[in-house]
Amino acid sequence: MPAPPTLKIAEIFASLQGEGLRQGEPTIFIRLAGCNLRCSFCDTKKAWRAGREMTLKEILARVEAENRHFPASWVCLTGGEPLLQPLKGLIRVLKRSGFLIQIETNGTLKPSVRADWWTVSPKPPEYLLQPEFKFRARELKLVVTRDLKIKTIEHLRRFLPARTPIILQPQSGRRWSQEKALALIKQCSQHNMENIRLMIQLHRWLKIP
Repeated sequence: MPAPPTLKIAEIFASLQGEGLRQGEPTIFIRLAGCNLRCSFCDTKKAWRAGREMTLKEILARVEAENRHFPASWVCLTGGEPLLQPLKGLIRVLKRSGFLIQIETNGTLKPSVRADWWTVSPKPPEYLLQPEFKFRARELKLVVTRDLKIKTIEHLRRFLPARTPIILQPQSGRRWSQEKALALIKQCSQHNMENIRLMIQLHRWLKIP
């Protein structure tokens, strides 16, 4: 009899969603291990490592345990880069248990699964984004690194529908990044770009996971 399928999991925990338009909502996070970019400014480098092999049954049991402790309607699949692993089975069992699914991705891989909410965060230097995300992304998140330029924001604004917000997020709460984010927001306004927002990482401010 074949062994049940497994996924490499870095951690599973319940908290508030700290980023993006769903900020402040109770959420159970499944952080999948592995990443295809490994950005120098990454704040979850622990997810680059191999992770723990877990069956879908084990993952669901852990999610349900977290949900009893901190009830949440949403499960967020994040990383690392979650699309490096086969997610269909996991999403199926989570949906059967009544959860809504958010996926946070860097956008370099084609979306081969369905989700209730896609958060896409393209990364430098290319800011590569698969065309399928044009109408799937509910929000696009840009970490304000030292290399982020107004022309990158302009390019992404032209690519996305006007209804899809572009969120500028200061890098790990650093002061220089906050100041740059404010300057970029002003430039976006001067260039008549709409639906560009600045949002902090709520979980950093609250000092929670």
